[in-house]
Amino acid sequence: MITQDEANQAADFLAAIADNVESVIVGKREIVELVLMALVAQGHVLLEDLPGTGKTSLASALAKSVECKFSRMQFTPDIMPSDVVGFSIYNQKTNDFEFRPGGVMSNLVLVDEINRASAKTQSSLLEAMEERQVTVDSHTYKLEEPFMVLATQNPIEQYGTYPLPEAQLDRFIMKLSMGYPGMEEEIDVVLNTRAAKAAIGPVASSADVLTLRKLASEVEVSRSVARYAVQVVSATRTAKECACGSSPRGSLALIDLARANALMRGRTYVMPDDIKYLAPFALSHRIILTHEARANGRAPEAIINAILDSVAVPLVAEADLSATVVDEGKDAGLFSGAKHSVSAASEDSSLGATSVAGDAGAPAANADVARTQDKDSLFSRVINRK
Repeated sequence: MITQDEANQAADFLAAIADNVESVIVGKREIVELVLMALVAQGHVLLEDLPGTGKTSLASALAKSVECKFSRMQFTPDIMPSDVVGFSIYNQKTNDFEFRPGGVMSNLVLVDEINRASAKTQSSLLEAMEERQVTVDSHTYKLEEPFMVLATQNPIEQYGTYPLPEAQLDRFIMKLSMGYPGMEEEIDVVLNTRAAKAAIGPVASSADVLTLRKLASEVEVSRSVARYAVQVVSATRTAKECACGSSPRGSLALIDLARANALMRGRTYVMPDDIKYLAPFALSHRIILTHEARANGRAPEAIINAILDSVAVPLVAEADLSATVVDEGKDAGLFSGAKHSVSAASEDSSLGATSVAGDAGAPAANADVARTQDKDSLFSRVINRK
């Protein structure tokens, strides 16, 4: 079980990664944090937005920040499945076949304009995204962890594209849109982006990502909070404007993201507000609207928000949220890297306004006390935990 001290320092470590990525992706803190949550939750992200909004730069900056192997595949109509998963070639010197890995054999994989490849090429990603492996000529090759797919597509210029099938969309833990920057942010982009891209360096390693994933898996989820998440997902299957609702994979994605969000806020437990905040990102691409809803111009996000308004939020007692909310020494000095503090105010601003009974007694991070970080000490201790 994760301790409060580990949660505090993991939150600081995630904030350091987000700060590093934000040096390139200016003014998109929420998007950066959501992609980080997906990485910690062992999920994949679909970025859908207009060209030039920073989708590719975000993937590249994240890979450089966590010092992971990065590969980029430009999907076009003529790209083949073998280009993605790899292929076997005959070696005349050894009289044997050798495996040549494809673009998916990496840690962070950027699939640019995923909807421009044919259906058979798109389907070559299914096994890798779900099973973390690829099968070529009856041989199965495990992918190196951490593994994450960041796919992009444009909502315009749909000529010559192949829309993603529902089975492919369901593999993505969330679907995000970057959006245009504000006036001041765009000025910063114009003046500083090229220099920032050249200067960005790693602040974490792939081993650190695995440790963060382990910590997130230990974040407490009470049965009442899990029931709330399942009720929200189940409501998509009966909503009048939904021809098809989310599968149980949506419930799993919602809980995994909620754990990652709680860890990012320095909490050892998941709150109902985590579910409410993340549901539009995790479920909007998993539902199919009816013809009437599409004709009326209804957006999937609006339908998910309407469902959230209709499902009662549970009143959860503090004891039910977590049995490990006692601060076990956040000044113990377990990290020695960059110092970042996470305040209770920032936590509240990133979540909804729903109140939770007993939350006043939950621990809040102290914005006035910088927690000294000793990454190697904590992370080696966590990764070796039985």
